[in-house]
Amino acid sequence: MIDWSKIKTVFLDLDGTLLDLHFDNHFWLKYVPECYAKQYQISIDESHRLLNKKYTAVYGSLNWYCVEYWSKELGLDIAALKHSIRDKISVRPYVVEFLEALHMQGKRVVLVTNAHPLSFQVKFQKTGLGRYFHRIITSHELHHAKEEQTFWTELEKIESVDKNSTLFIDDNFSVLDAAAEYGIEYLLAIRQPDSTEKDKEHDEYHLLDSFEDIIPR
Repeated sequence: MIDWSKIKTVFLDLDGTLLDLHFDNHFWLKYVPECYAKQYQISIDESHRLLNKKYTAVYGSLNWYCVEYWSKELGLDIAALKHSIRDKISVRPYVVEFLEALHMQGKRVVLVTNAHPLSFQVKFQKTGLGRYFHRIITSHELHHAKEEQTFWTELEKIESVDKNSTLFIDDNFSVLDAAAEYGIEYLLAIRQPDSTEKDKEHDEYHLLDSFEDIIPR
């Protein structure tokens, strides 16, 4: 699947790629609506209706991923709420073995994420994955979401990018499209970002079933 002799750097997404997306889906689609309904003393159906409208308005933008934006917009402490259900955070199978193998092979490992720092700090505290990255690059640092071409041109100002020897793994097809347009040579998608949901399909990107399948030997 991958000729590791051609790969020097691995860019990795976090949510839905290294971590099971079930935590985030549960948080935003169930837990936040419950908290919002309780906070404003409205029905859960009304809460879902209002939140869906707010979510749709900023989907795919930097605000969509911003903890501070949602805390202000919803009047809820989003970081504290994430911390309160942190036990639901889980690492996908064979991710640790994959990351350890990358280091043993001398690959540069960079987290490239839309996740807000207040969000991934909770996840790193729970999982310990932070120690595996040579560098962490966030959309909030670059002021653009990964879906935007500007994200990638800004990234290359702070991280040396050899497009022909870089592998990028992400669960978001729109993000992969942006990376492809930028020129990243090797791209992989995730077949089942949320372990409780159906598999994804795509005509262009190879869909990864398990990190066990690509551990460099």
